[in-house]
Amino acid sequence: MNAEIIAFIALSTIALVSALLVVLRENPVGSAFSLILSFFAVAGLYALVGAHFVAALQILVYTGAIMVLFVFVVMLLNADKPVLDFLKTSKWIKMTGAAAGIILLIVTGIALQPARTIQATGPWSTEQLIASGGHTRVLSLSMFSDHLFAFELTSFLLLAAIVATIALAKRRRS
Repeated sequence: MNAEIIAFIALSTIALVSALLVVLRENPVGSAFSLILSFFAVAGLYALVGAHFVAALQILVYTGAIMVLFVFVVMLLNADKPVLDFLKTSKWIKMTGAAAGIILLIVTGIALQPARTIQATGPWSTEQLIASGGHTRVLSLSMFSDHLFAFELTSFLLLAAIVATIALAKRRRS
């Protein structure tokens, strides 16, 4: 077997198992660390297909920033205590969750059907992207020029979420 196929199978298995652990673990901190492992496995999958920039962003943004925020909030709110007991949940909530899961499975099956590939034309064609300096250069120029406001707005929203969490946690303690 090819080394890339073995790496793909290993990384996808790690991603799937750790994603299941995120949902199945009772401890929120343990779930957060399982999600970090899943993020690393997905970054490895990105690296396998040659998207090294996206893999680095996956590790820096999601694992480095977002998950630190999640773990900080979980630990700040003292959420180690289990809050929801699935066995005591009403049957309507269980049925709604099962229906949502089945619908999601059907939609995923439809989305994974082979589709026609359409070649991009104009400024997003492969030739234009290569002539402009490559995918990473075009993406970064677009993000920091055309979409700078949205990029900065996201950072302010994350900051507001941290401040609101701290304010709620302090109010609950006093």
